[in-house]
Amino acid sequence: MLTNLSCRDFAKELASKKPVPGGGGAAAMVAALGAALNTMVANFSYGKKKFIDMKHKHEELIKRGEILRDKLIDLVDKDAEFFEPLSRAYVMPSDTEEEKRIKKETLQKCLMAACSAPMETLRFSYDAILLHEEIADISSKNIISDVGVGVQFLKAALYSAYLNVLINLNSIDDENYVRTQREEAEKLLDTGSRIADEVYEKVVTILNQ
Repeated sequence: MLTNLSCRDFAKELASKKPVPGGGGAAAMVAALGAALNTMVANFSYGKKKFIDMKHKHEELIKRGEILRDKLIDLVDKDAEFFEPLSRAYVMPSDTEEEKRIKKETLQKCLMAACSAPMETLRFSYDAILLHEEIADISSKNIISDVGVGVQFLKAALYSAYLNVLINLNSIDDENYVRTQREEAEKLLDTGSRIADEVYEKVVTILNQ
């Protein structure tokens, strides 16, 4: 499993001439780090005198952040798991009409599966951005820079996952599936990146005070 590798070995595998990990897995990993930063900020802010009345909120954010982080880490392996059958489908024989039919059906099935991982990365990255939005006003100033770092990681993950959604949708024949997935992906990207920018600007303003 890719997620059992050290950071150094994961980067080495990513740099190699291997089909996985690729951009989809890297996007999920970056998103997991963005979510982890939110939990770190919540942990450091928890119980501080200034926010003593927000202990329950910090506890809630920590729990939600841990769940999101685990889901995003799992997507690193899930992305690889779905890509391998797709890569095999591309080299299936297509000499006869029957082989062409089987190859096409297999490709379409594998493309939809491959599209599901980056779509989940988009959804979970968006959710993690909302966590940063919630904690920005209840964070200790000496660690709020990590809220800005976290949303930038998650914004990058949004755009990266979106590209991986598009590259799969471009080869899928089911027009209804393509339309619904594209609409959801675009909404998550547009809204999520806007919120991330707003949170980042809030962090900069606080640090400049």
